[in-house]
Amino acid sequence: MENNTENQEYRFQPEQIDWKTMEKFGLNQEKLEKMNAMEPLLRGFKTNTLIPIIINLGTAVSKMDVRLSLQTGDTGEVAVHLHGIRKEPNLNNKFLGHQFSDEDKDNLRETGNMGRVVDLVNPKTDEIIPSVISRDRLTNELVAYRAEYMKVPDEIKGVKLDDHQKQILLEGKPLYLEGMTSKKGEPFDATVQFNADKRYVEFLFGNTLTPQQSQQQNQQPTQYMDQEAPRVFRGRELDDSQYEKFKAGQTIYVDGLEDSKGKAYQGYITFNKETSKTDFSFTNPNTLKEQAKPAEEHKTQTAVNSQGKTNEATKMIKAPLESKQQQPANKQQEDQQKKVRKPRGPKL
Repeated sequence: MENNTENQEYRFQPEQIDWKTMEKFGLNQEKLEKMNAMEPLLRGFKTNTLIPIIINLGTAVSKMDVRLSLQTGDTGEVAVHLHGIRKEPNLNNKFLGHQFSDEDKDNLRETGNMGRVVDLVNPKTDEIIPSVISRDRLTNELVAYRAEYMKVPDEIKGVKLDDHQKQILLEGKPLYLEGMTSKKGEPFDATVQFNADKRYVEFLFGNTLTPQQSQQQNQQPTQYMDQEAPRVFRGRELDDSQYEKFKAGQTIYVDGLEDSKGKAYQGYITFNKETSKTDFSFTNPNTLKEQAKPAEEHKTQTAVNSQGKTNEATKMIKAPLESKQQQPANKQQEDQQKKVRKPRGPKL
């Protein structure tokens, strides 16, 4: 879990850093300073951006992008920690004792913040710690932050927060604000929320409140102003040509997507400028319905593998469904499907 470092200017000094280890990664103080990475490291934060490193495995040299952080070990030494990129956060297993609900998972995937305070368990001391949880949007790592350390500002972009609004943020929930003023002096409305990874209240670019959250706050969201379309969709980075069409509001085809079981699928995405959200469809919304049959075949696979739904024709098959699969694919799966448990009758 993260410790509070906001009340101190620097948590570490340059001479405390293990520069021999840094050199093994192809890094030194000069390189880190040029990448503006020293400041967050010395303050006890992760680097603001991904840092390219080199790992020499003896028989091969591997290059990868990571976020770096400094952490104090049990014996007091300062160790360099690497935060590698994950395809997606692991939300099916418990995180520090917390089992994610479906709503928790949706929030972490869509906004990066879980949206509530929960009790977490320190694995070393068994201490129960009320905390908020966020997803590192650069690496997909889950990050927890103690609720007692959370601080919210009195004012955000010219809007003074009342006690009720502050309490919403301290509970980890999103808050929709109207009448803020940008650096250019232009009025705008947006949703803000505390982020455990950044340790401050952030703007949720490209995301709006759910209808339920909006109703709770008795406010109606309006569109975001000057929000850019996201470059990455479900772990798949768009190339320059795709991105230009996408941010212009055109529908583009994307492949190479993977469901939660690692099976590939594809579809069409459109950037909705009014809501600043990305709309996904298995079929091209610009085509006629009768042309959508090939993409319809992927719906069973995604519903079973990613959404936990059951398909009658394959419900006894243990392996994840393959692309377009709707029926048993081989004799082994046919045998599995036939093994339907018969209900037991009453004992005589």
